[in-house]
Amino acid sequence: MGKKFIYNDKTAIVQTDKGRIRGYFYDDMFIFKGVPYAKAKRFHAPEPVEPWEGVLETTSFGYVCPLMDMEKPNGELLVPHRYWVMNEDCQNLNIWTPGLDGEKRPVMVWLHGGGFFAGSAIEHIAYEGENMCKEGQVVVVSVNHRLNVLGYCDLSAFGEEYANSGNAGTDDLVAALKWIHENIAKFGGDPENVIIFGQSGGGAKVTTLLQTPAADGLFAKGIIMSGVIGPTLGDSKGSGEKLVKAVMDELHVSDVKDLETVPYQQLADAYKKVSPALAAAGEYVGNTPHPNAFYLGDPLVCGFRPQTAHIPLMVGSVFGEFTSFVPCPYDRNHMTAEEGCKVVEETFGKEAAGEMIDLFKKSYPERNPVDLMLLDFIFRDPEIAYLRKRSALNDKTWSYYFNLDLAVDGGRTPWHCADIPYFFHNIEFAPYTQGDDISEHIEKLIFNSVMAFAKNGNPENPEVPSWPACTPDKESTLMIGQETVVRENFDHELMPVFKKYMEPVFVKKRQEQDANIQH
Repeated sequence: MGKKFIYNDKTAIVQTDKGRIRGYFYDDMFIFKGVPYAKAKRFHAPEPVEPWEGVLETTSFGYVCPLMDMEKPNGELLVPHRYWVMNEDCQNLNIWTPGLDGEKRPVMVWLHGGGFFAGSAIEHIAYEGENMCKEGQVVVVSVNHRLNVLGYCDLSAFGEEYANSGNAGTDDLVAALKWIHENIAKFGGDPENVIIFGQSGGGAKVTTLLQTPAADGLFAKGIIMSGVIGPTLGDSKGSGEKLVKAVMDELHVSDVKDLETVPYQQLADAYKKVSPALAAAGEYVGNTPHPNAFYLGDPLVCGFRPQTAHIPLMVGSVFGEFTSFVPCPYDRNHMTAEEGCKVVEETFGKEAAGEMIDLFKKSYPERNPVDLMLLDFIFRDPEIAYLRKRSALNDKTWSYYFNLDLAVDGGRTPWHCADIPYFFHNIEFAPYTQGDDISEHIEKLIFNSVMAFAKNGNPENPEVPSWPACTPDKESTLMIGQETVVRENFDHELMPVFKKYMEPVFVKKRQEQDANIQH
């Protein structure tokens, strides 16, 4: 028998606080797409939408935020993407729920990647919420919000009405969480058990919301996937006055109000023309949250807010991150350990290689030393500090690490975004997960851990070994790979040494890699 589909004037009708909406029933779940949660003028705080008469159709994905760059798609095999209609009217969300029955199910709220600059709630095909909803019996919500110059450009020097323009995108997320808190019970969700989770920039958004007092009480747990990012996506420092004046000069306008109405593409083109020189001079160029009274800043700099101490977190990253996007110039899959050591020595010199290889073998006894060339530090290094500081606040912080080689080029170290399909129970959408005997096991292991965390505030479950929460002195990390084990402080000696030697090499190659990076 095929999957059941129902779409009529009696099924999937929900009364929200602003009016009735209609979705559809499909495969044992109710689906609503493009639900408006707020509206906003450019650079201004979001406001509630106006109530409507009749029934609003919510059966198609809504607009996504305009992107500054629309380059030729690439890396589709590694990060399956799709692109959608763009418009500044992008404050909308999507809902998948098992029932409209008054049950109190966990609510999984997905915050997409792309930094604070790009991406959308539906960009990655594996963002689809059907399988997570059905297999986990949870409500799934994905959120669109303002990005780039629309969401993170500080105009506060030009008047009080722009006081929080540097965090407009995060303010949208707060508005979405408020909408969820007020309405999700009608969709079979528990407003007191909202779990925010995200990858890359989406993970950074979890941290940002932890540092945003306006979000207090709107979520109960958080999952940060490859989202603890060091200086690559650090806080925006300083005033946006120079940037905004430069943009105005480029557009030949004298009144900042004109920036509210200039066509987006003109605004984006002006920004792209003037921002590189300002960035090179160390000036503010936006595109990340702006510390102020609304957002209190990077917790690694200013500390975590004690008001968030009760919130459990799962925090993790993957072995290769950005480095693994680029194919190896050597055949790592048919290399002896001795040959691998030689590659490292040729790159770093014998003394540095010897120091790193010994520590690498302790951290990754299952890997060839040549994999040191593909190891990430951009995420992992600040993550260690993050876990140490966060676990000092509570005993509800868990660490994981995705260490599974995948079926590309005969076996490639995992890259940035490679773990997303496993979290969503969506490996069927990612070809690189197929063709081996372990993918379904890993999917079950990860998914069951996420669901246990969502339901109980603790990710331990029968699929994983004993997995204690972190302490400031002991990071107990679930190492997910061919063999899944828990290791304590597994790379704490390695990482500072590796970063010292690898950072100059990485910086040199960064521009070559940028064209291949997807978020």
